[in-house]
Amino acid sequence: MTKPCRRTLLWAGILLYTATLSAQDAAVNFAPEEAQGGTKPAAAANETADLAKATQNPVASLISVPFQNNTNFGVGPYNRTQDVLNVQPVIPVRLSEKWMLISRTIQPIVWQPAPAANAGGQYGFGDMNPTLFLSPAKPGKLIWGFGPAIVLPTATSTALGQGKLSFGPSAVGLVQPGHWTIGALVNNVFSVAGSPHRPYVNQMLLQYFITYNLKKGWNINTGPIITANWRSKGSGEASTGNDTTGGSVWTVPFGGGVGRVMRLGYQPVNLSLNFYGNAVHPPGASSWGMRLQIALLYPKRPKP
Repeated sequence: MTKPCRRTLLWAGILLYTATLSAQDAAVNFAPEEAQGGTKPAAAANETADLAKATQNPVASLISVPFQNNTNFGVGPYNRTQDVLNVQPVIPVRLSEKWMLISRTIQPIVWQPAPAANAGGQYGFGDMNPTLFLSPAKPGKLIWGFGPAIVLPTATSTALGQGKLSFGPSAVGLVQPGHWTIGALVNNVFSVAGSPHRPYVNQMLLQYFITYNLKKGWNINTGPIITANWRSKGSGEASTGNDTTGGSVWTVPFGGGVGRVMRLGYQPVNLSLNFYGNAVHPPGASSWGMRLQIALLYPKRPKP
């Protein structure tokens, strides 16, 4: 069994085990607070609901450390499997009474199968992607943020990154009426420096997200990531190894899954499992994939 498959099975086992454990013993997760008499079951439920809403808000005043594993199936002519583990801490900093700065950094750890062989590939770090959002500390019904998106050429292999330093604008907006969270995040980056032998970068990322929150921290959600490689449009020049058609601009996934905010002992976590199919994708790219995530949550403690 290959390393990506073993890691995927490990993640699936962890999520299944923790979700089953919490379903069987949900009361125990909040027992330490209830035993002290300081939190009633209704208050604990409200706390879980508030925390769930915060995890669905990219610019919330909440420190989180997600570990998101993306397994992409059917890559290349040999239908191989690509695996990308994103470590993506989100850290808010209060600048003033009116403004907050939220840093969101994504560091991919990538297994990239060889495109023209049925064995072998590259494993290592991909390009780091920090994003900063300036957002109101006390937002209204519309929650928003904007700032720069950056791509740093930190990849340990030419097959795992673009070899370019890139910058561009990024924005996010969402609303959270009742049980719903509905919003979108978008950025577009352009290369400004890097290896002259690597293609120029001009690409967009758009993620819309819709979540309906259920009882006991459960939710149904969708959050596909749509990408557009503007450089490939009509240019006849590939921006990645296999895309030489000049017309492979879009990757458009669809799908969704389930998630749950719960506690493992004293530690709040957000678990999710999603499946996505790519209705449109470049030649040789994955046709469908699975996303597994566990996020460690560190909510702001109320002042005594």
